[in-house]
Amino acid sequence: MHRRVDKQDDTPGHDSFLDVVANIVGILIILVMVVGVRVKNSPVTAAIPSASLEIEQRLAEDVATERSLARDANRVAEEILELNREAVVQSTRRDVLAGTAAVMEREIQQRRRQLDARQQQDFDLKRELSETRFELDRMARRRAQVQSARAAPIRIESYPTPKSMTVEDNEAHFQLRGGDIIHIPLQKLVARFKADARRQAYKLLNLPEIAGTVGPLGGFRMRYVLRRYDVSSPTTVVTGRGASYARLVRWTLIPVAGEMGEPADMALEPDSEFREALAKLHPGRSTITIWTYPDSFAAFRKIKKELYRLGYSAAARPLPHGVPIAGSPQGTKSAAQ
Repeated sequence: MHRRVDKQDDTPGHDSFLDVVANIVGILIILVMVVGVRVKNSPVTAAIPSASLEIEQRLAEDVATERSLARDANRVAEEILELNREAVVQSTRRDVLAGTAAVMEREIQQRRRQLDARQQQDFDLKRELSETRFELDRMARRRAQVQSARAAPIRIESYPTPKSMTVEDNEAHFQLRGGDIIHIPLQKLVARFKADARRQAYKLLNLPEIAGTVGPLGGFRMRYVLRRYDVSSPTTVVTGRGASYARLVRWTLIPVAGEMGEPADMALEPDSEFREALAKLHPGRSTITIWTYPDSFAAFRKIKKELYRLGYSAAARPLPHGVPIAGSPQGTKSAAQ
């Protein structure tokens, strides 16, 4: 019979490894306990989201607003109470004065009854005289107050009644927009348009209508439109030949800039461009036509007043906002005053 023999692990270092593992586990347990103690003793801090801070800030502002409104309400309530107390005082004073006046009236009537007829008549006259003097004094004080508070007199400038006349020639044109006035060299632009139209008229042989532009001159360009008109068939039958002719449809002034000219107040100064343009015209024989936009009606009145003083006839051509200066053979002429 065989006997079992237990074998033991005699591998070197096995017991040392177990000791190291046991030491590490012990250290970890100590560290866990230290951390737990520190966490237990550390103060608790809660992270508050930014939204909560904004809500608290709004609540604080609302509370401050509510307190301010409450203070205002209390102040108004106190003012109302003060006014009520003042009203009661004034009402009491009025009642006292009314009672005093009634007592004095009764005393006067009693004294009057104690007098004879002549004395009563003298008494009534003296009383009426006293009342009349009191009323005169009151009216004098009222008159003095009115005279001291009288408003300054309004000065109204009067001009002769204007007579409107159609302008035929000797007409100078100006534009008044945004409070600025500028001279329009319309006659020179028309002369350039006529010369350019003669050069471009041959195009109407093949086209029913042509357009052209001249300038700039004096801050403006002139755009024009010409149209070909053919002689009617009956006229061709009578004359035995056909014919065509060109005719102006319309012209339009195009400013080269948004702001041009000089302010109306500056234009009335001695050495202004407006004065320089007027110096080339003859008072009494020249008409000043001013194309005026709605933002410059007040400036037009100043300019017209000065033109009247200098002896020029003035014509106004009002224009709506955004509408350019334009003309055509079917248009109307200026009416000067």
